Formats: sequence, C-alpha cells, structure tokens
Amino acid sequence: MLHTLPEGNAVWGMTLLDKLLYVLRGKASQQISVYDMHSYRLQRRIKVPTLDDMADIIACADNCCLYISGCTDNCVHRVALQDVDVHVTMWPVNDVAACLSVTDTHSVLVTCDEVRKIKEFTTHGKLLRQIELPHDVVSPWHTIQLSSGEFIVCHGGPANPVHRVCLVGFDGQVVKSYSGPAGSDSQQMKSPFHMAVDRNGFVFVIDLNNRRVLLLSPALTYVREVVSPEQLKWMPVRLYLDDDRRRLFVADNKCDAGKTAGRVIVFSV
Repeated sequence: MLHTLPEGNAVWGMTLLDKLLYVLRGKASQQISVYDMHSYRLQRRIKVPTLDDMADIIACADNCCLYISGCTDNCVHRVALQDVDVHVTMWPVNDVAACLSVTDTHSVLVTCDEVRKIKEFTTHGKLLRQIELPHDVVSPWHTIQLSSGEFIVCHGGPANPVHRVCLVGFDGQVVKSYSGPAGSDSQQMKSPFHMAVDRNGFVFVIDLNNRRVLLLSPALTYVREVVSPEQLKWMPVRLYLDDDRRRLFVADNKCDAGKTAGRVIVFSV
C-alpha cells in the first residue's frame, strides 16, 4: 500500500488524464474530485449538473474528456475538459448503464447488465454496434476490449449461481472463463465486479463479496491475490490501473444501514 486518499463520500470510480487523478464521488455537491497524480493533493472539484446517481467513470486522452455512466437516467455523461472550463453533454443508452471502458479506437463500451448487452458508442453518442451475450452470462458488470478485438467480461451477482471472468469473442460467445459457482477459494469468486487489464493481458478483478482483488493471467488462470481483505477497511467496488507506473487504485466503500463513505487506496503492483 502506497497511499490512501482522505475518506469522504462513496467512490464510484477513478481515472487518470494529463497527470491528474479524477475521483467520482456519490451524493456530493461537486461530484468529481481532481488530484495531482504524484502528490495526491486536491487540485479542484467539478460539478456535473446533469448527473444524479452514477455507476462508473473513464477518461479518453484523445478526446480530452471524461465519460460517466448514470445508473438511474440510463445515460452517458460526456465531460469535455477545456482548461478550467468543462462542457457537459449526454446521450441515452436506452438500457441500464453499468460500467464503462474506452477502446483502442477511442470509442466507449457500456455494459448493460439487465439485458446482457455490450453497447459501443462514438465519443458523441452514436451507437456503433451492440453485442448480445449468452444466457449464462448473467448480470455482466464490466467489459474491456483487448487488442485482439475480443472482450473480457465479468459477471455474476448475489442471485446468480455462476460468477466468472470470461473471454468473449466477436460474436458474443464465451471462448473461455475463470471461476464458476460462487465461492471463496483461489479458483472461485463471489460477485466479480470491476476490472483492469494491463498491456500484457493480465487481468485485475475485484472479487467483491470476498473483499479482495485477484490477478489472472492472459489465459484466465489464477496468479495471485494482489489486494487482501486485511488491506481494506470496507468493500472494494472499483479499480483503475496506471500501467506506466504500475499503480493500482482501489475504491474502498462503506455501506452500512444507509450510511455510506469511501476512500481511494493506491497499491504498487
């Protein structure tokens, strides 16, 4: 563990852009806290007026913007960063929007858990394609496209018997997977919730209800536990990988009897 940002409102995502760390916080008057990525000093806060509840945040350096998924309005909110000013637009997903990622071609992938779909949009919200996932991929939370064009998808929730990280082909079919029935040993997970993939194809995955982060090989085999329950105060819900500096940012949230709080922990990996 290298650093812990101060506790505050629940954290629903982190992302880096231009040497700044953007932290998305729930139920805050100014939802995005911006930190220097080296000193972790707070630089500013950004309010997104159109945003209510949120699910995830990701940045695109080529388009100099942030994308935030709204989990109640079923929209993606695009925050264009222009010096100190921001310009916010939004577009409908037309399904419940879960977690986000950006592809190598700078499009936006939105995982739609209730309908088992991956939707790909341009930076201004034009739908490029949608991929329907098989019936056994229940409650997909997060999708990342690999350089091969295939997808890594994590899925499974409390009401579902199967909890996996899957390699999914261009046609949406599962090629191979890690885990299966929910459990807590090294070959099992309970609610894989969010992921990061490094440039060599290794997968970091939040194993939510086991309160840990696992590392999987490019072949989707277990490598090791990179964050243990003992290193967390509450529950890991989001992560972000700074591949250049090998820093893993983990959102550690409390949700207890309606009371929420959150913090960001920085690990060396």
